[in-house]
Amino acid sequence: MIQSMTAFAREEAQGDWGSVVWELRALNARYLDLSVRIPEEFRSLEAEVRAMVGNCLQRGKVECNLRFRSAPGQEGGLDADLGLARELARISREIDGLLYDSARINSMDIMRWPGVVSSRPPDVKVVHRAVLDALAAGLVDLRAARAREGEKIEQMIRSRCGEILTIVSEIRENYPTLIAELRARLKKKLTGLIAELDAGRVEQEVVLLTQKADVAEELDRLEAHVVEVEKMLGLSKPVGRRLDFFMQELNREANTLGSKSCDLKMTQAAVDLKVLIEQMREQIQNVE
Repeated sequence: MIQSMTAFAREEAQGDWGSVVWELRALNARYLDLSVRIPEEFRSLEAEVRAMVGNCLQRGKVECNLRFRSAPGQEGGLDADLGLARELARISREIDGLLYDSARINSMDIMRWPGVVSSRPPDVKVVHRAVLDALAAGLVDLRAARAREGEKIEQMIRSRCGEILTIVSEIRENYPTLIAELRARLKKKLTGLIAELDAGRVEQEVVLLTQKADVAEELDRLEAHVVEVEKMLGLSKPVGRRLDFFMQELNREANTLGSKSCDLKMTQAAVDLKVLIEQMREQIQNVE
């Protein structure tokens, strides 16, 4: 079953130490584009978080946001980055020297700067396992959401594949009649334009022109590509890029079919094929 790249999951874990909440968002992307936002006190987990997501997902723009809240009375205190604070104070004094009427800043202003002050959980090791377990559960939910959306896309693709095969079958069934009508029109036109040609020469010209209008190969390839698409829909591995490739191949055959058209109905059939292929292609952009 195919997987969609678009999904959302939220997972929360609680304990005596407080609570953590993961919010996972996944959107379309050609490759895996991972963004991780976690509090500074859990920054040491980022490499493991990225590895867990990478082992679970192959494609998509994925945002992983973690929020942590200490339980009342369980706060482990605050940490201050004094080196960053000194650097901010130094830069502030230099800028003050450039201004005509500079506004004074105090320690609270510096403390509000990101990274200067951070909260410290009571025992990081106790919380780490809960954070990673919550992420694992969130990824399971995210995969399930992607699978549900993928099932809808798969049903749509199978429906469009069926319509394509119906159109191809109708063209194949009507093709002998179309060719017979084409031969009659060409023979009449050539006989009228080049009266001095003998019947054999006229027949040769008619055969050459009708051969150029032969679409049997295009119909065969359309059917073969549809069969391959349906096979890929049953695979458990990511198939989005391969499906996109076959959409290009299907579109190429539909274009060739249209260029060889010798009848208004065939032209309309080629247009209908292109519409169906484009509808599939739009949805396949969202397949992992």
